[in-house]
Amino acid sequence: MKEEVLQSKVALVDEIKSKIENSHSIVLVNYRGLNVEEVTELRSKYREAGVDYKVYKNTMMRRAFEELGHEDISEFLKGPSAVAFGMEDPVSPAKITVDFAKEHDALEIKAGVVDGKLMDTKAIEELAKLPSQEELIAKFLGGLNSPLQGFVNVLNGTLKGFVVALNAIAEKKKEEETA
Repeated sequence: MKEEVLQSKVALVDEIKSKIENSHSIVLVNYRGLNVEEVTELRSKYREAGVDYKVYKNTMMRRAFEELGHEDISEFLKGPSAVAFGMEDPVSPAKITVDFAKEHDALEIKAGVVDGKLMDTKAIEELAKLPSQEELIAKFLGGLNSPLQGFVNVLNGTLKGFVVALNAIAEKKKEEETA
């Protein structure tokens, strides 16, 4: 029996370690005070953004973080803790958490990890102000499109002017022939 319990704990720590290693960013929160509807709403927002939100025992999270060399996060693993793993976009967990915390005072941001570095609440709030990966790609593509669109407009203007000039020459020739 004890062996089975130990194996399940080892498997859980390995699962947490895998999520830590495969995420771009991590936000640790205290969810105490949120009702079921609010937690469901928060989970839904995370899910839509490709963020994995889980509640694990602090001892299991502490062990996983420590095994990966993140002993510094242990001080934040007290009381109710949930973790949001940003698997696709490093900004999404911070942005969703900060926005949700503005509307729900009960949600408390404890800390975060970005690129293996511990971040405090202020740093997470600053990260949330950055544009998401989708927004950055859209801005980049828009920036690429502007010069191309301008070039197409110049070419169209030049061709239009050329056609107008040819038409004027043709009209002048017609007038000369009829005269």
